[in-house]
Amino acid sequence: MQGLSSVSNHDLRDEIKAYWSARAETFDTQPGHEIFSEEERAAWHTLFRKHLGDGQGKAALDLACGTAVVSHLLDDLGFLVTGLDWSEPMLERARAKAAKRGRKIRFLMGDAERTMEPDASYDVITNRHLVWTLVDPLACFREWHRVLKPGGKVLIVDGDFVNTSLVTQLLKRLTRLAAKLGLAKDALHGAPNADMAETHNRILQAVYFSKGARADVVASLLREAGFTKVTIDANMSAIHRTQRKNFSLLKGLERATQHRYAICAEK
Repeated sequence: MQGLSSVSNHDLRDEIKAYWSARAETFDTQPGHEIFSEEERAAWHTLFRKHLGDGQGKAALDLACGTAVVSHLLDDLGFLVTGLDWSEPMLERARAKAAKRGRKIRFLMGDAERTMEPDASYDVITNRHLVWTLVDPLACFREWHRVLKPGGKVLIVDGDFVNTSLVTQLLKRLTRLAAKLGLAKDALHGAPNADMAETHNRILQAVYFSKGARADVVASLLREAGFTKVTIDANMSAIHRTQRKNFSLLKGLERATQHRYAICAEK
């Protein structure tokens, strides 16, 4: 197969789309993706309220919504939510979940980097674990700036999973060793099989943030795109504590040492 570093952005974007479509089947079974306790849900609510406040009927666009985990959090807080994703398998599960829970969330198929949404049409834009996959983040952030109303906010939840600390690297090795001994089944969380892990790594090598999506770099690009009042919130400990119950001990410690963050910026 031709290496992604030598193919066009169009081909790269197609591969990213195919990767997440393949991940849809098991996405909601994995801790860190779906929410498995009311305690974790409350921790996410606290983070969102801290940066976005209560919804009060404001229009929110949840980009790369996947199976709508974040869309439901926004709906909980009173936002009028539109979830946008370019993977039909993800959207199928998002629609089914919303119907089962009786939620009035609108879902659209679309590209987070080119939303096709009207100018100044949303009060809030959110996304989780999207930024690291972006082909052209500056152009993308300018697109989000265009879609937001004056005074609107974007909230990014992401991380740098490339430049890991020595502690994180050690914990990852120990987790993989524990997996070989049958003591940590979640060692390969995020990479269900070898083929998917290979695809993930191939994509990572080709995207803009191939060297890691550090919070300060993302914040700088947001400012260049026209955003102001850019705030980096690296305190994700409350969420990590609640997620730890669904991870093995080593995997939970590994996650807590990673460079994960929320960035809020205003138009």
